[in-house]
Amino acid sequence: MKSKTLNENKDFRRLYYRGKSQASPCLVTYVSKSRGNETRIGITSGKKIGNAVKRNRARRVIRAAYSVLEPRIDGCYDIVFVARTRTTYVKMQEVLSEMERQFIALGVIK
Repeated sequence: MKSKTLNENKDFRRLYYRGKSQASPCLVTYVSKSRGNETRIGITSGKKIGNAVKRNRARRVIRAAYSVLEPRIDGCYDIVFVARTRTTYVKMQEVLSEMERQFIALGVIK
């Protein structure tokens, strides 16, 4: 099942304050049970990360890693990924293993 995107500020803020989170040097993940019947994801990358090229690469790497894990998600969640400075310098495989570890810790995948 294909995930929808989160794009409203109130949804991001709800996850930041009420969601469970896991952090690592290259990725921060916030997760909360979804109110609807679909999984929605949002990806943020602040100016601290670098110029537009670096921010877009960080988002692309996160999106690619998520697409690999997406079929394993059981249930409906709202998920926000926050890119960190290191995200722009690592390979997708590293972000994937980090994301998998975080998802297991948050109970999103088994």
